[in-house]
Amino acid sequence: MNSVADHQKNVAIVGAGSIGVAFALVFARAGWQVRLHDPDPARRLLAPSEMFERASALQEFGLIDAAPAVLTARVTLVAEMAVAVADVALVIECAPEQVDLKRALFVQLDALTHADTILASASSALPVSSFTEDLPGRARCLIAHPGNPPYLIPVIEIVPAVYTDTRVVQRAEQLFAEAGLSPVRVQREVEGFIFNRLQGAVLREAYCLVRDGVASVTDIDRVMREGLAPRWSVVGPFETVDLNTRGGIASHAQKMGPAYARMGAERGQHDPWTPQLVAEVVQQRRAALPIDQWQERVNWRDRGLMALARDRKKHAGQQ
Repeated sequence: MNSVADHQKNVAIVGAGSIGVAFALVFARAGWQVRLHDPDPARRLLAPSEMFERASALQEFGLIDAAPAVLTARVTLVAEMAVAVADVALVIECAPEQVDLKRALFVQLDALTHADTILASASSALPVSSFTEDLPGRARCLIAHPGNPPYLIPVIEIVPAVYTDTRVVQRAEQLFAEAGLSPVRVQREVEGFIFNRLQGAVLREAYCLVRDGVASVTDIDRVMREGLAPRWSVVGPFETVDLNTRGGIASHAQKMGPAYARMGAERGQHDPWTPQLVAEVVQQRRAALPIDQWQERVNWRDRGLMALARDRKKHAGQQ
């Protein structure tokens, strides 16, 4: 992994839809030279103005250092895929979520690029093995699924196949981190990865609550927006329940586990929190936060929520 292409700050993005444009902005903001390819002339015509508009909004909120015109100048719209992907360190495919389309694109990308160029797909749910398994260069293929939009939500899921070279995975994580994103490695392929599995679980229950006449769409959104979302923007679900219960997550599992099991059973799910599973979660949480630091972390969480409440109040006053 020591070629010239690997060290160049050049990235090719295949697909100038919303995610492709957003990725272009992420890498341009980080100082990369971006080649943005789309076969549709209309998309190539519209993409620069879309990037400038988004960059201007980021500038308004103090989220970029360079002027919008400087960022957009780092992005070149390219009609020919072969030209776009020549001698780049990284290619990000941002085509629609269709296996046949992605398979055809990766056949081309594998043939057109240098042998150590990383080939990433921004697929939201499809594992990379579903469309690259037969490629000669499959060892350099992986998923890089961003939050949407990635210039505001930095997490990016890196999902290798069993045949993806470990060095490729590590290099991809390094490149995305250099671009200002926050890589999370998914340990094995599963449809939907982490992001959409968690989001899907919430959406499934939300739909059921509407169907069962428990709550309206508006009220469910309000519970999330004014309840779960602020807390989850400071700490995730495991740390939430760890900090919500004196004695930590082990105490929470003992007190609330049966109720969550009944809720799951009501939906036809049988995924019990076994003693072994709880022990594994407890071990990981206590490794991250020793129990003697629990109160200090609770105070930190509360201050984070106070800062968020202050900023939301300020923003509401400006509307």
